[in-house]
Amino acid sequence: MNYKTLIYAIVFGLIVLGFNQKKALPEGFVYVQSEIPDLDVELRYYGTNNFIGDTIDGYKSNNLILTKAATEKLKLIHGELQEQNLCLKVFDGYRPQRAVNHFVRWARDLSDTINKVQFYPSVKKRNLFKEGYIASQSGHSRGSTIDLTIINGNTGVPLDMGSPFDFFGQQSWVNYEGISEVQKKNRQLLQTVMLKHNFRNYPKEWWHFTLRGEPFPDTYFDFEIE
Repeated sequence: MNYKTLIYAIVFGLIVLGFNQKKALPEGFVYVQSEIPDLDVELRYYGTNNFIGDTIDGYKSNNLILTKAATEKLKLIHGELQEQNLCLKVFDGYRPQRAVNHFVRWARDLSDTINKVQFYPSVKKRNLFKEGYIASQSGHSRGSTIDLTIINGNTGVPLDMGSPFDFFGQQSWVNYEGISEVQKKNRQLLQTVMLKHNFRNYPKEWWHFTLRGEPFPDTYFDFEIE
């Protein structure tokens, strides 16, 4: 290998290395899949399977980010469920403020209802703010809030919770009575294991939990998910 070829090879290697390295995170945050490698992660706002129907601002990869404190608890929960041949599947964790701003802009555009039938069939879009489905700030941006469900450890199929993730309506309320006994049992399993490890729920979303004593209770971050 001559000198020029060697230089090209070194430069190319450095470029590849740069692409493969994750961006450094603010102190106190971690890439969760580095800590829990077998965790099933499908960040819905990185793709198009969400209530807007498009990738959301700030989501540039499927890399789940949380505070280190929340991740440590999540690892315990995941391990406990695996003893029952179950696993966690995560739909969202840390959410940049710019993503929340994207939600707000979308909610104000009353003509854009492309995914209404799937995600908010009984809610008028002009009422999304009033009914609490869209807000100008989200606990997700503080880094210790997570949206998730439980899946079968063998098949990867989610347990039936009685409504889809991000469904705007009473069917998603934790204590909604209009679901089957099996669905209620599945919800209760999720609620119980999350509460045991110090996550509090959001009564109107069975999938939504926030770590008690979160490390950044008053800070809304805006770094991108890369």
